[in-house]
Amino acid sequence: MSRIVDRFDPGGRAWIAEAMRQVEADANRSADTHLHVFPLPPEWGIDLYLKDESVHPTGSLKHRLARSLFLYGLANGWIREGTTIIEASSGSTAVSEAYFARLVGLPFVAVMPASTSPEKIELIEFYGGRCHLVDVPGTIYDESRRLAAECGGHFMDQFTYAERATDWRGNNNIAESIFEQLRLERFPEPSWVVVGAGTGGTSATIGRYARYRRFQTRVAVVDPEGSAFFDGYKNDDPGTTAPGSRIEGIGRPRVEPSFVAAVIDRMVQVPDAASIAAMRWTSEVSGRHVGGSTGTNMWGALEIVAEMRARGERGSVVTLICDGAERYARTFDSDAWLAEQKIDIAPYMTALRGFLTTGAFPEGL
Repeated sequence: MSRIVDRFDPGGRAWIAEAMRQVEADANRSADTHLHVFPLPPEWGIDLYLKDESVHPTGSLKHRLARSLFLYGLANGWIREGTTIIEASSGSTAVSEAYFARLVGLPFVAVMPASTSPEKIELIEFYGGRCHLVDVPGTIYDESRRLAAECGGHFMDQFTYAERATDWRGNNNIAESIFEQLRLERFPEPSWVVVGAGTGGTSATIGRYARYRRFQTRVAVVDPEGSAFFDGYKNDDPGTTAPGSRIEGIGRPRVEPSFVAAVIDRMVQVPDAASIAAMRWTSEVSGRHVGGSTGTNMWGALEIVAEMRARGERGSVVTLICDGAERYARTFDSDAWLAEQKIDIAPYMTALRGFLTTGAFPEGL
């Protein structure tokens, strides 16, 4: 006689179906994000675009990731009615996950470094989340697991699941959106797409999509100082660790499981002073007030533009506006904070302000 264990729960499945509907309805209400042209001299024959992820409902690129992680957790049966959602985050992912947790009526706890900007903490609390701060950034993973086990909750673990929760073949991911928006431009297949590492999910999605669609587009990943990704990539060592980065959202103290090195064509390590200078300069030139990780992206993108120009190449380069400057009013956008941290952005600002005239980066920066 057959032996059967039947765990079908019609009430639980009904709750999951309704939660799925609410998360997908949020996407259906939202328009795609804009692809802005950054003003380079037209005679260079190089077009630079900024994909503005700051216009998502929660104000950052991480809105896409949080939506994907919730759908993934719901589809896998990990998230159920009453589940407490726990996430290890440096801020923006936690803001977006707090939003989705409130949307489906679940409690949310963000485990974050104590150095996380006050603006991000306030946003998490605005969406009903609770912030659990730790002094040592590298402990956020174990602390998240401990809290999840303690309350019977679900640790989202963006750093493991980011690259698998998003459908890299399409389904309205960021890569598909970029290539579709470039379709009528003079260089519709970009030479380069430049992104930060963060979880590794965005670079994995774009790199896989480019190969899947047979594009020759290359992917450059920028990494701030103090982060593990650059040395891990350079030495082909996924066990690399580092102290951690000041630039929230992209630098990590370890090489995260979602980081797929094989789909990345170049890594660039960017000094913090360069990231912050590029953040401020981009805001000056474009009129769009961008955050610190966008500055890191822009520094890497401009280096590529300068290389292309020196070689006489034509084409397009795409990078991301990850979030807005309002989240960093008391840190990267504060002269007093820069002085306290002993960060001198002046040489980098001088280089950037001359860039649109010279088209070159000076040696030694």
